[in-house]
Amino acid sequence: MARKGGKSLFSLSTLLASFFGAAMIAGAFAYFNYKFSEYKFIDFKDFAYYEKSDVFKPNKEKYIVVFYSSKEKGTMQKLANLDLHLPILAIDYYNRIRKNSTHTTFLRSGTNTSLKFIQRFNIYNSPSIFFIKKVKDSLYKQDSMIRKLDNLDALDTLKEQRL
Repeated sequence: MARKGGKSLFSLSTLLASFFGAAMIAGAFAYFNYKFSEYKFIDFKDFAYYEKSDVFKPNKEKYIVVFYSSKEKGTMQKLANLDLHLPILAIDYYNRIRKNSTHTTFLRSGTNTSLKFIQRFNIYNSPSIFFIKKVKDSLYKQDSMIRKLDNLDALDTLKEQRL
């Protein structure tokens, strides 16, 4: 079909615009998939964590990891009293010793291990939460995005959502 002046309705610019639009959508989809496949691994043989004075050896299929600061008032007590559908690994930024509760294992480590952990999982806020699941033996893979919590009271809402 031709218009006045001899130009067609289907021009080269329309074709290029469609091509670039499709390329942008494909690029966004590929980036989205890449970001979610970027989850990290943690091998508890390489990351030495302690429960009181014993070395922590994971034995569950899945855990909720909570990175928190014991300097915030009542934090350790809130974590000790939580009863979510998965066991909790509570990692304290200040490495204070705390007795484990029924559903929460309190972990501490040396400075090097803490720094490696923070760097590996790109933790920028406290408290933060994410899930890990067992791959084999002591090797676990991150199973969710890292979520920043405004405070630990937000964990009670996670219990209702069944994560």
